[in-house]
Amino acid sequence: MEMHEVTYDGAQPIEGYGPGFFRVAGQVIRGPMLATGKRAKSWGGLDDLAALLDLAGEVDVLFLGTGSEMDFAPKTMAERLDAAGIGVEPMATPSACRTYNVTLSEGRRVALAVLPI
Repeated sequence: MEMHEVTYDGAQPIEGYGPGFFRVAGQVIRGPMLATGKRAKSWGGLDDLAALLDLAGEVDVLFLGTGSEMDFAPKTMAERLDAAGIGVEPMATPSACRTYNVTLSEGRRVALAVLPI
């Protein structure tokens, strides 16, 4: 098997997470977080749909981390994001962080909205 170093071409992957926090580019963000390849910031959680809709045209897929356990995206959220051209993939937060990093390394237009574990 041949191993290849993962590169992000200037994008900022998730470096780590723990109880109540995420670390991106050396910055610690407490509470829910929204990240794209260009930036990471605090997010208002599942009720903050406006921040997600602002990503229309910038991303194709949003990985939604629902905390320690997998849960579904709220129906209204999924419908509104789909109408805006953003696919939503809900999963547990650890899985969402890993999946985001892999697809980000592939150069894809992805975002991550996560609730802390």
